[in-house]
Amino acid sequence: MTETAPQTAETNWTGTNWAGNVTFAANELHRPRTPGELRSLVARSTRVRVLGSGHSFNLIAEPGADGVLLSLDALPAEVDVDTTARTVRVVGGMRYAELAGRVHAHGLALPNMASLPHISVAGSVATGTHGSGVRNGSLASAVREVEIVTADGSTVVVGRGDRRFGGAVTSLGALGVVTALTLDLEPDYQVEQHLFTELPLEGLDFETVAGAAYSVSLFTDWTAPGFRQVWLKRRTDQPLADFPWAAPATEPLHPVPGMPAGNCTEQFGVPGPWHERLPHFRAEFTPSNGEELQSEYLLPREHATEALYAIDGIRETVAGVLQTCEVRTVAADEQWLSPAHGRDTVALHFTWIADTPAVLPVVRRLEAVLEPYDPRPHWGKVFEMPAAEVRGRYPRIRDFAALARVLDPAGKFTNDFVRDVLGD
Repeated sequence: MTETAPQTAETNWTGTNWAGNVTFAANELHRPRTPGELRSLVARSTRVRVLGSGHSFNLIAEPGADGVLLSLDALPAEVDVDTTARTVRVVGGMRYAELAGRVHAHGLALPNMASLPHISVAGSVATGTHGSGVRNGSLASAVREVEIVTADGSTVVVGRGDRRFGGAVTSLGALGVVTALTLDLEPDYQVEQHLFTELPLEGLDFETVAGAAYSVSLFTDWTAPGFRQVWLKRRTDQPLADFPWAAPATEPLHPVPGMPAGNCTEQFGVPGPWHERLPHFRAEFTPSNGEELQSEYLLPREHATEALYAIDGIRETVAGVLQTCEVRTVAADEQWLSPAHGRDTVALHFTWIADTPAVLPVVRRLEAVLEPYDPRPHWGKVFEMPAAEVRGRYPRIRDFAALARVLDPAGKFTNDFVRDVLGD
């Protein structure tokens, strides 16, 4: 069979992320259409990064003006479901919305999803992105094998049991181009959402509230103490817990106050497939055009209540540039660069207004009040914490740096962001 002719590169390319708050630059942007074309591009390039769904808020994906940026969206959208083993092999550039539909068609399910189903699988797990649930790990926890095109164009497969596995999945794109992942699945299940309003901060039993359903999210705009909304996502094969601490919602809600709820997933306890309830937003609706910035800090769950009171102490400052704050939980995992590495975690997510000069001073103030609780910033969002301080919060960072030197000795897949993280 004749190899498809390579696609013409876009040279001196610039573009923005989803939010438009940062501009990427690359000497060339390529959209390879075959695995062979991708391997050849990687082998002959001196600097390579991969552009996922663009749902990052910093320069983690930028290769630099002398580098090559790869988009995987032109590769064949392969999904191989093994119903006997309960696994799925999926190409790295696929988005969760498409993957979920294909898995569901086989009577199987992913254990968890993030709030947006529009994000790419490889980009999500590479940055430690997560859903919610005291017993639910990050999205990377479902990965059992990862296929990576390394610097010389060869493919390395790293699976559970391989001593390198702890560094291979949540890898910031620093090891190579992730071309496919194999994920664990489970039998299909249904979920229903029950929403409540006005949960007080005073007297909050965080552990009980966070464990009240399979997935729990608390929302506040910090204009007052407590939480405007509580979203309980209950699996219908699990008991429905009482929730006496807040009143049931009487109308459909959007996490951002004042926004229409029409693009949110079904509420009021109507059961539906897992992939149509675990995300907050419907796959068939395009999310907003990015009129926002985002930050997120993940810290030991044991500090959740203290950290919430610390934020409450500066809530007027926070509220001035905030659209909404979401509080979720993530179970500990073993990925070396996962923000949930080695500890059950509470995740404090902030959706800010789209005004970088106004937001950054508040981010610095927020980081200062959270500092006693050992926060780790989400790799793909806005943070001001110095790189040396971030490195110090990851006990396996040196192991990861050593793995990167083995798989990418010339630093082909690094950029300024990665070099800062690794201390190079």
